[in-house]
Amino acid sequence: MTYPAHGDDELSFLTHKGNLVRFAARFGPDRDAPGRPGRLARTATLGLDWTVLQYRIAPGDPQAHSALEREAAAAVALERRYGHERFGEVFTRIVGYDLEAPEPFILYRISDGEPLAAHSGALGVEDQQQVAAQLTLAVRLLEAAGLVHRAIGPDTVRWDGRHVRLAEPYAALRAGEPREGFGVAPWASPEQREGTGDADPRDDLWSVAQLMYSLLAGRPDRGMGPPADLADFRGLAALADSGAFAPRAAGRPAPTELMRLLNVTDPLAVSVRGPDPLSRGRADYDAQLARKRAQLGLDRPVHPRPQEYMPAARSRWFNRRTPARPSAPPASPVPPARAASLPPGPEAATAERLCPHCLLPVAYDPTRLVTIDPKGDRIPLDLSREHRPAHLHDALRTAFQLCPYADEDNLHELPVPYLLNGRPLSIALVGSSGVGKTHLLAAMLGEVEQGGLEPYGLKCLPLNPDTHRTFLRERVQSLQQGRELGRTGQQTFARFADGLLVTGRGATRPVVFFDLAGEDLAHDGDVTRFLMGVDAFIFVLDPLRALRLASLDPVRALNGLRRRDLGDEAFTTVLNRIPRNGGPYIAAPAAVAVNKSDLVRVEPAVDQWLGRALPPAYRADEVHDESRDVHAFVARHATPAWLRPFDDCARCTLHFVAATGGQARDDRFPHGVRPRRVLAPLLSIFAMCGLLPGVDHGEVGI
Repeated sequence: MTYPAHGDDELSFLTHKGNLVRFAARFGPDRDAPGRPGRLARTATLGLDWTVLQYRIAPGDPQAHSALEREAAAAVALERRYGHERFGEVFTRIVGYDLEAPEPFILYRISDGEPLAAHSGALGVEDQQQVAAQLTLAVRLLEAAGLVHRAIGPDTVRWDGRHVRLAEPYAALRAGEPREGFGVAPWASPEQREGTGDADPRDDLWSVAQLMYSLLAGRPDRGMGPPADLADFRGLAALADSGAFAPRAAGRPAPTELMRLLNVTDPLAVSVRGPDPLSRGRADYDAQLARKRAQLGLDRPVHPRPQEYMPAARSRWFNRRTPARPSAPPASPVPPARAASLPPGPEAATAERLCPHCLLPVAYDPTRLVTIDPKGDRIPLDLSREHRPAHLHDALRTAFQLCPYADEDNLHELPVPYLLNGRPLSIALVGSSGVGKTHLLAAMLGEVEQGGLEPYGLKCLPLNPDTHRTFLRERVQSLQQGRELGRTGQQTFARFADGLLVTGRGATRPVVFFDLAGEDLAHDGDVTRFLMGVDAFIFVLDPLRALRLASLDPVRALNGLRRRDLGDEAFTTVLNRIPRNGGPYIAAPAAVAVNKSDLVRVEPAVDQWLGRALPPAYRADEVHDESRDVHAFVARHATPAWLRPFDDCARCTLHFVAATGGQARDDRFPHGVRPRRVLAPLLSIFAMCGLLPGVDHGEVGI
């Protein structure tokens, strides 16, 4: 795979509007960029005489790449929001960016003026007032954009005699994100330096206050709180009286309050902004969710049933009982009707369950045990004479049981732990070929292997140690080493890719993951028959196929892809095949994962989710907010066909995720693999299926 050239004679990049442009370019010498590890700065003359500033990073530095992504998203958000306003000049203005180039870069206009460090103790009273007013305005504008700059200081703010201009937002965080330790005293607040709590716009007010003190006093303070001689400077009265020098953000004023004290007009209070482009989509999401609840009877008062029909932990959603399964396999195997009228909730362990491949009831049978040697041959295993509990447990941990319904063409077996633990949970990843299902599953299980589910009260073990080890070696480790995974091969019989034993609330439950080729899922054949018994689905949406965004056109061209207004054909095939038991909705819980979201990271609706880590505890209200934003974003930029999983499934959450964090070139990821929020869809599935401790599964996805 290649990418548009950007050598010394041509530079290609995306503008803040997402348009691809190309310029003849000449470059100046490289120089270090203070405070920006891993970056080099140089001038670039575009066309005949447009000179801009370029910051770029070397390939293979994931941390620098992530920081550049975050900076580009912040700069684009500020340009889109304020670039057409006169007061937008308080920010250094972005020209363009390319985060997928061999050496990712971002371009800015060159700012006039000199750093404020050159004016310490030399500004007149009127200039001092202008600087204080404009810096406070800048913090107010950042607050309205949901950003905290974090790098306001004497070397990063310029003054040209009329205007201040903040440096590029290379250290910016979204307000509310956990603080990262950054900056030095006195310019960075104590909390920011320590990296404690959450980023707050009032962190920047501390920086403004300390900067103004140094300008008037001609020297910096220690940065621990209000300067000892603060009362000696009448020009700092408003900052002092407002509490801007308070060592903790909670003691400082809001930017609007400080503007009032400084007699500065708030332009956001008097200017008329355009409507939120996602407001209609969010309203549609709310309306559709209300319709679902009404049709499912969730908006009516609860009428308790007899105790044996309603376990105490279940919500009204789960009141209907699952029909009892036969105590023994039928003489003439006929697939039983799957109880799909309601999503699965937490259940006690049962001696019987369905084979996830052929959908027939299977019980543990010690006479059908086998082991599988390295060549794949099945070797009978007789444990009838083994009476040592520890040895028996260890042998069963790696053993398989042949399915009694398997024929010569479709021989298959089940890991014994699948038959000896709680109610199994089968999860299928759905999407056409090339949407990234295999990468997403590998990224998910890589996070699980590193303990990613433990903060949520879940413990995980392999369903079968040997097959899990193979999956880790061939899939997870290959991905983590930066290799692109090959496409999933077509099958004549659906087999799960890997499995886990998950212990959370109640009994330990086997969880198996199906990752089938897109070609298999897009055809209504024998391979997809197993879908009728799948417990939950993760629909993997590809922005390259779905979204009408100009910024994706170059990537589409490189990959030979076109947008599909008719949606994902694998979605359609699967949704059409799953039984609905006479109701309007599919009962199996579902999650929509907008994979490759890093390609649209600069979109504010995407960045506010993809740019933050998953919280350490599952919060149904936060998942609702993300689902609402994802639905609105997809509805604005794609046809309704792409939201069909949400339309058809009674319970469905939506998530922005990135399995790899970048595009592959020549079968490798040159900037490393950086998964983002890949556990979010899986956590929602677990929550809806009653696996997450402390989470009311009846409140998720509906």
